[in-house]
Amino acid sequence: MDYLEQIDKIMLNFISELGYEPINLMFSKINSGKKLRSKLLLKITDINEKSLKLCAIIELIHAASLLHDDVIDESDVRRGKPSINATFGSKNAIMLGDILYSKGYFELSKFEPFIACKLSDAVSKLSIGELMDVSMGEAFNEDKNAYMQMIYNKTAVLIEATAQCAAFLQGEDELKFGEYGRNLGLAFQIVDDILDVTQDSKTLGKPALNDYKEGKTTLPYIYLYEILDEKEKAILKSYFKKDLSDEQIFWIKDKFSEHKIIEKCAKDVKNLANSAIEAIKEYENLGLVEVIRSMTDREF
Repeated sequence: MDYLEQIDKIMLNFISELGYEPINLMFSKINSGKKLRSKLLLKITDINEKSLKLCAIIELIHAASLLHDDVIDESDVRRGKPSINATFGSKNAIMLGDILYSKGYFELSKFEPFIACKLSDAVSKLSIGELMDVSMGEAFNEDKNAYMQMIYNKTAVLIEATAQCAAFLQGEDELKFGEYGRNLGLAFQIVDDILDVTQDSKTLGKPALNDYKEGKTTLPYIYLYEILDEKEKAILKSYFKKDLSDEQIFWIKDKFSEHKIIEKCAKDVKNLANSAIEAIKEYENLGLVEVIRSMTDREF
């Protein structure tokens, strides 16, 4: 049994301990995903019972956040499969998310205060990030700084905390590994934003340009807005939160291409990735360089 399967087994044991069969059924329908945070943690610290249990807790927390995220976004699909809210209803999805959070916190309370505080604080910020995302979805957002703060809270903060906790377990510098995790998390989210624009729906497991339809003014749209003339800015804004025709989709993609917007976003990703690697350069950890590449050089 490899370590990812061990993490799955620990998570299943956590859920089984709750002793309520409907939870087991709903949890069994969650796609376990790539476990990127666990892979990161285990590249920093030793693989043992304690670190694997911490991975399982972080994966429970991450899964809970995705359950709530899908309800907020009214998403019917998660990683190419029906979402939990689409299958069992939004009320059940919300409660399952609450259960996963609560069980995660309970197990987290058995760890050192540094780890328990770091991860619980990250989840508070993550929830704030969700709230910021909802608020920003009410109107077209042209403020890059607001966008970067939102994705830090919503995505990067849990990756940052994971890296810090791993460094703590290994007796390494938590601040340096935290900087690595923060930059990695920001880069990862920007790649997600790029893929929403560049990939087809089959590759993504959701409709292409879905972010803009859902009211998310991601970095490509912010950069595009900055460079358009006033007439074109008005056109772009008029497409916000709309079901787009093929002609409108072509217009947006043509403007992205004309102004090399994706290349500009990709440059930001590269800079963040380089900053992440530079932060922990002294440790010569090739595994963390590999994590950066796998998280940022991907198609989904």
